[in-house]
Amino acid sequence: MGSGVRSATTAAMALACAAVILSAPGVAYAAPTPTPAPAPSTAPTTDPDLTPAPGATPVSNEQLEAVREDLDTLYHDAAVATDAYNLAEERTEQQSTQIVGLAREIVEGKARLDKLKERTGAAARAQYRGGGLPDEARLVLSDDPQDFLEGAGRARQGAQATKGLLAEMRRTQQDLEQYARDAAAQWKKLEANREARAKAKKKVKEQIAAAEKLESALQKEERKRLAKLEQQAARRAQTTWLDSGVLDDISRKASARGKKAVEYATAQIGKPYEWGAEGPKTFDCSGLTSQAWAAAGQGIPRTSQEQWKQLDRVAVEAMRPGDLIIYNSDASHVAMYLGDGAMVHAPRPGRTVTIAGAGSMPILGVVRPG
Repeated sequence: MGSGVRSATTAAMALACAAVILSAPGVAYAAPTPTPAPAPSTAPTTDPDLTPAPGATPVSNEQLEAVREDLDTLYHDAAVATDAYNLAEERTEQQSTQIVGLAREIVEGKARLDKLKERTGAAARAQYRGGGLPDEARLVLSDDPQDFLEGAGRARQGAQATKGLLAEMRRTQQDLEQYARDAAAQWKKLEANREARAKAKKKVKEQIAAAEKLESALQKEERKRLAKLEQQAARRAQTTWLDSGVLDDISRKASARGKKAVEYATAQIGKPYEWGAEGPKTFDCSGLTSQAWAAAGQGIPRTSQEQWKQLDRVAVEAMRPGDLIIYNSDASHVAMYLGDGAMVHAPRPGRTVTIAGAGSMPILGVVRPG
């Protein structure tokens, strides 16, 4: 393991116990499970960082809290659309590969059919040269009955061979017809997924653009106050999760592959989020987790929703470093557990891969790739 990876992993474990985890920027801001935290308070605060600056028309903390909630919704919807895009992209690649395979089968099948036709034609020509007479007539015309019997035996063998060739031709023709039907069906699916991918891409861009527009309308000082509100929301959610006692039974160590996955994921800290990206320079949430486990030698589904559907589920109390934490009721976000209540994830557009509290978002469940 390189020194950079070792230091990143060590930092991840140390930071998990520190207050910086509780206030790490870039996390989502909803309440965790098993018990949802109360809705963030909109009561006035005495925190000087949240006090509107004098001069310009102030934006109240209540208004900023509403902005924060709107941003959460927009980025959540963008994450859902990103998952849909990634799934359509993955299926498009699979169907393209299947179509190429079917095309190869059709080419090979046609070549095989041509050879069978040639052999069948040769057998027919040989029969024609024999006069095509029935056995009884050839027996009457034969000068030597023994020669006839031997010839008749060869003729029967030839007839059986020809019959076998014809049967093989029929099977090959049927295979070709099935390949053609399968290819046509895959083309339809391919086109459908291309349309789904295009729609999802449009949706992602619309949601991100709306979120960026909302944030850009704020003054610099207001954006700082908004970031402070985000940190406070994440801290409250993480504290509630830790206070639930969920970590009391978590004392398991990572598997060998789990350690490698953690090393990969933590080595990406600081790299920008980009929807649809799976490295090496940018990542979305499931791009990070899927590539981390690929680096560990374990292939897993590309999207957070498919990871939730297909991977083995474990209890939150049984999770260990390297396990994937699935967030939100629609499985729209995923992170990797580091241990000691911390996780690493690619949060959302405008943020970088970072460490955060594992309970800073509502946990749907935990899955274990291997």
